[in-house]
Amino acid sequence: MRHVRFILIIAVGLTVIACKSVKLSVAEEKQRIGEYYDAAEMYRKLYTKAKPDQRDMRAYVAYRMGLCNQKIGNTARAASAFMNALRYNYPDSLLKLRIAQTYHQGGRYAEAVNYYNQFLELNPQSITALNGKLGCETADSMKAHPTPYQVRRMDVFNSRHGEFSPMLTGDDYNQLYFASSRAKKVNRDSVSAITGQLADNFFLAEKDEKGDWKKPVEIEDAINTEFDEGTPSFTADGNTMYYTYCSSDPISPRPAEIYKSSRSGATWSAGTRTGLVKDSLTSVGHPSISPDGKFLYFVTDAGGYGGKDIYRARLVGNDDFGGFENLGPAINTEGDEMFPYARDSVTLYFASNGHPGLGGLDLFKASMDTAGIWHVENMGMPINSSGDDFGITFEGQREKGFFSSNRNDARGYDHIYSFERPAVTIFIEGYVSDVEENPVDSAIVRIVGRDGLNEKVLVKPDGYYKVELERDISYVMMASAPDYLNQNFELKTDPDEQSEIYNVDFYLSPIHRPTVVQNIFYEFDKADLKPESKTALDEIIKVLNDNPNVTIEMGAHTDRKGSEKYNEGLAQRRAQSVVDYLIAAGIPSERLTAKGYGESVPKTVTKKMAEEYDFIQEGDVLNEQFVEQLTPEQQEIADQFNRRTEFIVTGTMYNLY
Repeated sequence: MRHVRFILIIAVGLTVIACKSVKLSVAEEKQRIGEYYDAAEMYRKLYTKAKPDQRDMRAYVAYRMGLCNQKIGNTARAASAFMNALRYNYPDSLLKLRIAQTYHQGGRYAEAVNYYNQFLELNPQSITALNGKLGCETADSMKAHPTPYQVRRMDVFNSRHGEFSPMLTGDDYNQLYFASSRAKKVNRDSVSAITGQLADNFFLAEKDEKGDWKKPVEIEDAINTEFDEGTPSFTADGNTMYYTYCSSDPISPRPAEIYKSSRSGATWSAGTRTGLVKDSLTSVGHPSISPDGKFLYFVTDAGGYGGKDIYRARLVGNDDFGGFENLGPAINTEGDEMFPYARDSVTLYFASNGHPGLGGLDLFKASMDTAGIWHVENMGMPINSSGDDFGITFEGQREKGFFSSNRNDARGYDHIYSFERPAVTIFIEGYVSDVEENPVDSAIVRIVGRDGLNEKVLVKPDGYYKVELERDISYVMMASAPDYLNQNFELKTDPDEQSEIYNVDFYLSPIHRPTVVQNIFYEFDKADLKPESKTALDEIIKVLNDNPNVTIEMGAHTDRKGSEKYNEGLAQRRAQSVVDYLIAAGIPSERLTAKGYGESVPKTVTKKMAEEYDFIQEGDVLNEQFVEQLTPEQQEIADQFNRRTEFIVTGTMYNLY
């Protein structure tokens, strides 16, 4: 876990464990001063040497070995050590909480819940345990409902060592700074007693002329030293860097500090200690300068709500700061809150192991409302994992950038990942045609939405239109054209953050010629409407409601069979049945006229009919003389065309005056 130096534990000298006999007191001292890697190795040797009947000794050593491995991110070893401590009945009341946390970080959620519950039986008010249990219980839901972000390991930046806390800067964010232990500017024969790894220095990656990232290079300027540098943050002009600096001393403990460096041309100056704290004992780190330059966000364990908390201080000059301001219990918990990233004045990203999460450090977004209250939300999967996820940076207002994570690394090393939320695009498209499916190239589609959209779109010559919408919004659409009735449509877009294309075609009825209503069926030789006619009849109701100033005549037609008088009477009764249905549905009777034509107005063949049947041509009139010269099968088709119900507009001024 490469960020362990920068979580404000005390940084001490680089050492190598000697092969001589290990003393418990030495291991305890190394643990006390924060040299967790060395301490864990010593406890392992002490545990191995302890005899099985030395139960108290084994329990004590195993527990402390678990604590040290937990600190350096070696979750598997920590879990094993804690279980050994439990097997030997180590009496610490926090043991089952520690086991739960390591299982949680290892993604073993069911086992973690079991130990959280055992701990809560004796400590029912523990916020740490309650939040941990909640995180485990919601993990499956987070997995089942990942966010739209796409995450990718950035091998162009990563190495066999560790790298963490990327930070974008430069024109169009074409430069990426981060810290890595692959550094050359250290003694390669020494490893950190804290993490077991080499010290971290700053590296810089830049984009080439094609916009692709090049391999990073170690910064050769004086800002890099033989000690640890990391978590950079830049002022808006990119010429000042705040960062965490951890020196070491073989004799005295040294706190983490926030340093500052200035850039002259392409060169960074040697870092100097900021005046954020006046004493030399308070550890501070993880600086994040706000985009407006008014505040410096940072982390310290000096007081607060427990663990490490996020604070901010107002900048009152180039090197002067106002008092500390804790960001409060909405953000800070009994656990650790670290790696703040101030995206704007009301949006803060940070890492936490105290809020409910997937395990280890999770990334969270905090938004401040108009009352100054922070609202925190977990960024979910795939940005978060059961490992440590932290140190996020964005490309300005774009929903893309980088973060660091130790997921899928058995050694617990951190690496850099990219993330991007694909743009969610919602479109509605379709065609405006007449009822014969011919394009209406003079049509206009108007769309009004609850989001304030009020747009008129002129369709293309082929009747096509396309409009971009927003998700989770209700819209009302209307297609209209000269000499055609209007047609309306209502749409509610999906609330999910995913791209979608809705398809809505409009079929407009002409004003000056009849419109056949398909699929109106009557009982044989009767005027009674069949139930399957309801859909078509309801479409007529919709047309009348979409065009409230229109009056129509409903006309019924029969085929050539039967006497003319009988057919006219049957058609009149059928037309009246349709009108009665419409009146019963709420259409005023004065808008409707029923007319039975019988066989007196045979159907004229349309272009669409001619395209479907090769024995008729556009313009043919299907009168008795024409039909009788057809084959019996063709006669039946022609008779079906003549047996029809249609409406024609008789007026467009109803209730206008």
